[in-house]
Amino acid sequence: GVLSRNVFFISGNITIFHHTANACLFPICALHHVAVTTVEGIGNTKSRLHPVQERIAKSHGSQCGFCTPGIVMSMYTLLRNKPEPNMEDIEDAFQGKTHGHLFHQTMMSSSLFNASEFQPLDPTQEPIFPPELMNQKNKQQKQLCFKGERVMWIQPTTLQELVALKSQYPNAKLVVGNTEVGVEIRLKNMLYPVIIAPTWIAEMNAVQHTETGVTFGAACTLSSVEEVLRKAVAELPSYKTEVFKAALEQLRWFAGPQIRNVAALGGNIMTASPISDLNPVLMASGSKLTLVSNGKRTVTMDENFFTGYRKTIVKPEEILLSVEIPYSREFFKGCLKLDWNEKLLQDACRLLAGEMDLSPSAPGGMVDFRRTLTLSFFFKFYLTVLLKLSKHHNGPPVPSNYISATELFHKDPIANAQLFQEVPKGQAAEDMVGRPLMHVSADKQACGEAVYCDDIPHFENELYLTLVTSTKAHAKIISIDASEAQSVPGFVCFVSAKDIPGSNITGIANDETVFAEDVVTCVGHIIGAVLADTQEHSRRAAKAVKIKYEELKPIVTIQEAIENQSFFKSIKKIIKGDVKKGFEESDHILEGEMYIGGQEHFYLETHCTVAVPKGEGGEMELFVSTQNLMKTQEFVASALGVPSNRIVVRVKRMGGGFGGKETRSTILTTAVSVAAFKIGRPVRCMLDRDEDMLISGGRHPFLGRYKVGFMKNGKVKSLEVSYYSNGGNSADLSYGVMDRALFHLDNSYNIPNVSSMGTVCKTNLSSNTAFRGFGGPQGMMVAECWMSDIAQKCGLPPEEVRKLNLYNEGDLTHFNQKLEGFTLQRCWDECLSSSSFHARKKLIEEFNKQNRWKKRGMCIIPTKFGISFTVPFLNQAGALVHVYTDGSVLVTHGGTEMGQGLHTKMIQVASRSLGIPTSKIYISETSTNTVPNTSPTAASVSADINGMAVHNACQTILKRLDPIKQSNPKGSWEDWIKTAYEDCVSLSATGFYRIPDLGYDFEKNEGKPFCYFSYGVACSEVEIDCLTGDHKNVRTDIVMDVGTSLNPAIDIGQIEGAFVQGLGLFTMEELRYSPEGNLYTRGPGAYKIPAFGDIPTEFYVSLLRDCPNSKAVYSSKAVGEPPLFLSASVFYAIKDAIYSARKESGLTEPFRLDSPATPERIRNACVDIFTKMCPSAEPGTFKPWSVRV
Repeated sequence: GVLSRNVFFISGNITIFHHTANACLFPICALHHVAVTTVEGIGNTKSRLHPVQERIAKSHGSQCGFCTPGIVMSMYTLLRNKPEPNMEDIEDAFQGKTHGHLFHQTMMSSSLFNASEFQPLDPTQEPIFPPELMNQKNKQQKQLCFKGERVMWIQPTTLQELVALKSQYPNAKLVVGNTEVGVEIRLKNMLYPVIIAPTWIAEMNAVQHTETGVTFGAACTLSSVEEVLRKAVAELPSYKTEVFKAALEQLRWFAGPQIRNVAALGGNIMTASPISDLNPVLMASGSKLTLVSNGKRTVTMDENFFTGYRKTIVKPEEILLSVEIPYSREFFKGCLKLDWNEKLLQDACRLLAGEMDLSPSAPGGMVDFRRTLTLSFFFKFYLTVLLKLSKHHNGPPVPSNYISATELFHKDPIANAQLFQEVPKGQAAEDMVGRPLMHVSADKQACGEAVYCDDIPHFENELYLTLVTSTKAHAKIISIDASEAQSVPGFVCFVSAKDIPGSNITGIANDETVFAEDVVTCVGHIIGAVLADTQEHSRRAAKAVKIKYEELKPIVTIQEAIENQSFFKSIKKIIKGDVKKGFEESDHILEGEMYIGGQEHFYLETHCTVAVPKGEGGEMELFVSTQNLMKTQEFVASALGVPSNRIVVRVKRMGGGFGGKETRSTILTTAVSVAAFKIGRPVRCMLDRDEDMLISGGRHPFLGRYKVGFMKNGKVKSLEVSYYSNGGNSADLSYGVMDRALFHLDNSYNIPNVSSMGTVCKTNLSSNTAFRGFGGPQGMMVAECWMSDIAQKCGLPPEEVRKLNLYNEGDLTHFNQKLEGFTLQRCWDECLSSSSFHARKKLIEEFNKQNRWKKRGMCIIPTKFGISFTVPFLNQAGALVHVYTDGSVLVTHGGTEMGQGLHTKMIQVASRSLGIPTSKIYISETSTNTVPNTSPTAASVSADINGMAVHNACQTILKRLDPIKQSNPKGSWEDWIKTAYEDCVSLSATGFYRIPDLGYDFEKNEGKPFCYFSYGVACSEVEIDCLTGDHKNVRTDIVMDVGTSLNPAIDIGQIEGAFVQGLGLFTMEELRYSPEGNLYTRGPGAYKIPAFGDIPTEFYVSLLRDCPNSKAVYSSKAVGEPPLFLSASVFYAIKDAIYSARKESGLTEPFRLDSPATPERIRNACVDIFTKMCPSAEPGTFKPWSVRV
């Protein structure tokens, strides 16, 4: 489970280098003569934590903890190489680290922890470099050869050996960092029987400065190339290093340090990938390549070098020995011969637009964007040349408002603060409620000791399972042939529908199967599974299973579903007031629609199950990464044909969940359980990322169509809105998601007349499911869309129109629930003030006047989120509290821990309830044999309902202890417990709680769907590059009402994490499907989630003071989902910036911007001369590469 490790390389002069590397890519064979330090090697909870581990734990930088070891090792490596780094060094070290939707900036702030408690960094305490490896310098290196079942790995030590090997095995792959071949083997089913590793060959690692440039050995890592080029730029005259600067600028965006530390310069060239970051620079500069075989030749990297897709002029037996990156010449002498004027620009753009005439069906899609981008980049180059000519050669001046278009991206210094209310004076020191207590597992997570599902040690006789899934979106299964799989070593058996002892029917709506029998209804539909002795063997065997299909026409998109009337039958409506009359009374009526794309959960820990049959009575124990123990138990029992009391489900912790493990985890667990039942042996399966993304569904894509009536002052009178969601191939939780979207169609605005309808589309995609916010964000996003349209139409500031329409205390919502304890107005005013909104708005207007091709935008957005499951009976929870004779307490409750700090909060609740320190209380796991019939850990209510259940159990025990405490008032907790035991008083109690008075009737539009509401407001500022569509998150201020916080550190972490996850939803993450329903985006290479650099540069979070909530445990409020929608402030700030850009082109009408606001959408919306030179192909005249689902 370690993501990063330290690798120490020795060069000739015994210098020790420390590098982080990705464990999942770095081949074990390549670690010969290398010392490896994993996170466990630098510190542990038994002896001492390393200062890095201690800091990330105590400063609340670890939530689910699955990615914490990787973050720890990145920081550790930086400190080994540079004991006193600056903030930029730290940011660079974390570059490429994905946010995991949870990690937050609190670790860089000090208000939530006491920095004086941290132990200092002591370099003398670090692990020493192994002396045995130090002595290797004097020994002659020998050629190494490792032989596996299908692959031979050879590591030569001299160039002569390498040339001879390549002559013997001309098709062998040369591998240094394994960053390309590793991915090809794993994801593209490629097999390379011979791999040659030239890492230790001196000539291939040499760096030479020549008269014409710098020559790098082809095995030099990108990090070392970076270092050499940076030094050259610092020491050489500027005119000689222009190429080096361009290469450095490209390397800056090239993956993260973990990849650059191992990936070789030669590998980047020889992969011949059209998406290479460096090859364009090397080609433009005419870099020279030295190739060796029996002889030696030098070729120039020019337009003839690449002969086709992933093909070059290099012969099979040739080896790329070195690359010379040339010095630049004083090229302005050549430039001066041209007239750098408007005509040259127009002619060049016309020629480029003609040359870049991509087919509208081109692989990769985004055709208009790619064509426009080419012209935009040329324009940036043109301006850069003009600027230099004007400075050095008296050329024509560049307009001042154009200059920012030539600037390279730069980082501003980060700033953040977290504000929360201290506990009241006089609160007992051991009472931890309201204090920023560290996550109870943080230290274990920082040391790599925290046990996740796949960390459970292997059982004797355990087998590994790999799923066999459909490659067609809609088809009849003609035949399944597993005969070829049987010849794979270690193969045990193939499992399919005929092996199910109970029922093959499963799913929340009983409309799914454990294994498909006759028909498949999506790509990724589970057809069967292969069992083998190892993960590698089961993967190979699964790929060997052959399935024949008869294809049927799939329905993939919402549009196709509407055209074919393919809907799940229940269509919900909420109607209030007289919509027709409202429209008649309105000054203006606007109509429009908005599409909101789906989202992959991207929990760092993928779905995982270990099933252990007990050998009698159909008993089975399941270790699962799930938010829903009850449904897991129920579905497995049904598939095995046994009562639920034979199935025990246990969850220690999850590496993230976000709703993705509320129901969809069961599709894997039932398959694994059937396999374990059939074979009578323990079975394990952890999905790979590509399998997980393909099989398990995500957030529902939504289409919202609206008609809104309003007055000249922006006051809304009437709204008609229809929502369509893409439910996928089964109902799952889609009805509940749509219900919540309808309940949140108002966001925070009082709309007197509403007519709304929600329809779930049935399509041939993997079933979409719960995801943090559960339809609420999609419902509110459409509301903010028409709200921004209204402001534009009325010519009024958007913040004034939003404020005018906000609810007030005591108002009724469109579903007729009264708003009580309505703190939103306070949040709004506080956010306006703390963000200096009005002053900054003037600065933004000034900035936009001074910059034509960079624009800033700002937006303030409120949110109101209803707290409760909308299915009333789910709002219940149980707890079990045991007190042992030494006074220690074991708490079990119905909620699961997935990084949100639920167990930590429950310990705080039990501590206050019992009046004992948190150190005496422990939570081990969640299990069906301790607390039965648990509701899923979802809907943000888990702390509310489980906290009350724990409190209830504690009160029962305290009641029993009352007489003992009265007879010995000065006794200790331990004295009372000892006496109780000796007096035969029960020290174990169950607790139970249900939220009272919930229920809503859609037909009558009456009742109370929610217990209460959580409120918040966010103000965000962005800067967009109108030529590339890129954007920077400049600043965000959040004010959130979380009641009286149980734990401000955890709550602020949840707010920041939810906000950044929403940032991904609304600005970055885009799932792409083929017209046939095949998912293209199956991993982080194609699907971008937020990384550290995407967090707003300035990020301020404030918890609203003095707002206790009488409806939840110790006056707290739910916090998991409500803050997510606040990131819509970034989306609408982007829209504000685009509006400024469009105004420069004479466009002032409202315009459509769908979500996410990717660079493609931003650039295409900034209409200008370049977009007009690249007109779109007429829809319907071509088959697109991808479709909007």
